[in-house]
Amino acid sequence: MPNEKTAESKPAPPPVERVKIKVDGREIEVPKAMPDWQGKLQPTTMLQACSLAGVEVPHYCYHPKLPIAGNCRMCLVEFGTPVIGPDRKPVLNPDGTPKISQSVLPYEPSTARGAIACATPISPGMEIYPNSPATKQMREAVLESLLVNHPLDCPICDQAGECKLQEYSVDHGQSASRFAEEKVHKPKQVDLGPRIMLDDERCILCSRCIRFSRDIAGDDALGFADRGSHSALTRYPGKAFDNNYTLNTVDICPVGALTSKDFRFQMRVWFLKESKSLCASCGTGCNIIISSREEKVYRFEPRENDAVNSCWMCDYGRLNYKWINREDRLTEVEGSKTGRLDPAGAWSRALAEIIEILNKTRPGSAAIIASARQTNEELFLLKCLAAKLEAVTDTIPRAGQGDRLLLNADRNPNSTGARLIGLAPERPGSNLARIASDIANEIVKTLIVFGEDVTKVGLGQNLLGKLDMLIVSDILPNKTTEMAHYLLPGCAHAEKRGSFVNVKGRVQRFMQSVQPKGNARAEWEFLHELAQGVAGLPDVSSIEGAFNQMAADVPAFNGLTWAGLGDLGAPART
Repeated sequence: MPNEKTAESKPAPPPVERVKIKVDGREIEVPKAMPDWQGKLQPTTMLQACSLAGVEVPHYCYHPKLPIAGNCRMCLVEFGTPVIGPDRKPVLNPDGTPKISQSVLPYEPSTARGAIACATPISPGMEIYPNSPATKQMREAVLESLLVNHPLDCPICDQAGECKLQEYSVDHGQSASRFAEEKVHKPKQVDLGPRIMLDDERCILCSRCIRFSRDIAGDDALGFADRGSHSALTRYPGKAFDNNYTLNTVDICPVGALTSKDFRFQMRVWFLKESKSLCASCGTGCNIIISSREEKVYRFEPRENDAVNSCWMCDYGRLNYKWINREDRLTEVEGSKTGRLDPAGAWSRALAEIIEILNKTRPGSAAIIASARQTNEELFLLKCLAAKLEAVTDTIPRAGQGDRLLLNADRNPNSTGARLIGLAPERPGSNLARIASDIANEIVKTLIVFGEDVTKVGLGQNLLGKLDMLIVSDILPNKTTEMAHYLLPGCAHAEKRGSFVNVKGRVQRFMQSVQPKGNARAEWEFLHELAQGVAGLPDVSSIEGAFNQMAADVPAFNGLTWAGLGDLGAPART
């Protein structure tokens, strides 16, 4: 009943006022106002109305998450508005339809006089002609102007395959250039900062990078210098372009003017496979696209999710992928008595031996230290093992300096998930001292470590040496893996599927991008076998089944399904 009263006390949102307009002769209804880049309601623009009608209006400077500049003119369109008589009422044609005053005279298309669709609000009865001859003529003129001084270096440009100038030239440009003079030459390979290279000759002066740096990143470091055809993008004298979000300007640059030093000349984009994933560098959980080829990761890019990261990501997270391709990755199963096991039967043999050992372990004599960089499904399976073994559990906190935009001080991507599942205490790391003491006092004789080097948090190699059994799973070698009685090679999140819960309690899933190295396996696969053999969990052969089983057993995930998470996730019951 209290919930009903609360629901009744909330006033219903006002109905959205809608306006009737025509796009290419087709009448549609669109909202009178729509959210701008800050989420504030502003009058709906012609460009937005055309988009709602399913008609693309080409544009360069406009970006839905940036302030409107209206300086590229690529979105010029012909339009018409109802003629208003002296009585302030629409003038009607003989057939009763409103008389429309067009911005271009039908008999003189060369006098094209349009409006920039990105900044011009709609009005009732307006007619927009995004595919009329006059509109096409205006687009051709704008493209011709942009291409006058643009270098013809598409074959060596990093933006080739993702370049809007290329695409619009084909779709809306002329087949030949009338320009016969010498092009204006501007600086090339300008070092703007530690991660960005600029080719001013390719810049079309859309100002997207300037507005992002000033209004989103809060670093007013870029601007235009000189005038006319000699205008050029530059950084302010004596100030390097070096904030934690510089690489977003490469994403939003519609041409190849701004390029990433990390990705520059590495791979043609049409060869890359794209997978939907998450950034695992902090608790924000930015949605990303992982681009790979032949099982090698080449870059991370942001994927739009307004509930998490809009369409941005920080440079710290974007560049935190090279360890996935490291040559010293752990790739083979190892046992204490036999060393590296025969790859053909290594997993089945090791898991059978571990299951036998854990089934003989005295309740309360085991401890589990997991990583909050592991998936919910893996943490849930570890929790099932811990319940059967009556083991003390914990995760290792990982902290850094956050910022006001996206980078969170919690450098683990799944600390919230570990707490909700019950594997980590309310204050992660608070059980580590107890585990160390129990090992020293020979209370804990079996330690299971997943994804962490515990020698860095007070469990030194001398302490680990007192254990009867140390079972370790990790991705890269460290001092803990050196001491393991059983070493089980795991996977990076790019090499498997799973889900995380970000710091705001949003459950999000990610897809596999590349195959694991060598004989490594996704941790949930072999953890499921251990949980089945030790804790008697039902057989689950897929990540979907593992998630749905967790959702049924853990209250915070009740009602969620793997399929229901979709690409944008869903809130947990925190």
